[in-house]
Amino acid sequence: MEYILGVDGGNTKTDYFLFNELGEFVDHIRSGTCSHEGLSDSFLGSYRVLKCDLDKLFTKNNIDASKIKAAVFGLAGVDTPRQKTELEKVVVRLGFKKFIVVNDSFLGIKAGTLKGIGVCSINGTGTSSAGIDKLGNTLQVGGIGGIVGDEAGGRHISRLVIKKVYDQAYRFGDNTSLTKIVMDLLECNDKFYLMEKISDIYLTNKVDYNVLTKAAFIEADKGDSVAISILEEVAFALARSAGGVVSNLDFDGEVEIVLAGSVWVKAESKIMQNYFERTINALTKKKCLCKVLSVPPATGAVIWAIELANNKFPSLEIREEISKRVINKL
Repeated sequence: MEYILGVDGGNTKTDYFLFNELGEFVDHIRSGTCSHEGLSDSFLGSYRVLKCDLDKLFTKNNIDASKIKAAVFGLAGVDTPRQKTELEKVVVRLGFKKFIVVNDSFLGIKAGTLKGIGVCSINGTGTSSAGIDKLGNTLQVGGIGGIVGDEAGGRHISRLVIKKVYDQAYRFGDNTSLTKIVMDLLECNDKFYLMEKISDIYLTNKVDYNVLTKAAFIEADKGDSVAISILEEVAFALARSAGGVVSNLDFDGEVEIVLAGSVWVKAESKIMQNYFERTINALTKKKCLCKVLSVPPATGAVIWAIELANNKFPSLEIREEISKRVINKL
């Protein structure tokens, strides 16, 4: 019996899923990050962590890398050709022969589309967009910060909330219900001390920025114009990146757009999603069908590995069974 391996390696945790080539679940382990960007020894660190974790998984199941028919590694920090090459060297050193190394943003496409073709817009702690077209061409837009238009994600939204409140206080900004939320969170009773509180508390990560991200959605749904403008600004940036993927790859007819990441998945309001959909359709002049990813991205790594092993995208029945197994383990 041969096996397939799906790895979803994020900035905080890594999930390893072992299935057999028929799509039947074998085992799963979870570990910390394997990202070269989060480890002091960079790519050597990625090798060190991956080897340690895979040794545990393989020893437990009495196999080694030679028994893996195909593997897919969806990893944070695969943003440039050089990074991809370096991490492919790591995987070769680990003993794998047939494998794919991609940014983890690609996993949502295999997990959430009908044919494994489309675009994934990540809107979580950070942001990026990725696409796979009918010819198998891939493209990632963004993923390294604001310098390439990464003006989305939960932390960015929280900064916009802070900015809009400071605007109201000192820079002729519009009134917003977000002000009380920010002032309370920063324990600030007087706007005279607002910048000090921002510097001492927010910028030193002494508060949970997710509180402000969530507040933007809640207040927007109540009709606060400033909160609405924040969500629309972020949606526009997301649509430009995901739309750029659509326009630079080869798609016929309708394009499936998968929305993944905690901000998309946990959104308290549809304002951002609705604005994103209108904008991406207008920018690309294509019919883009948007849906929030309902299964863990790790599902995509497993599905893609089975596709790589068998040279065909697995059936809906197999994909649904994989999804059930992954969900049960996570």
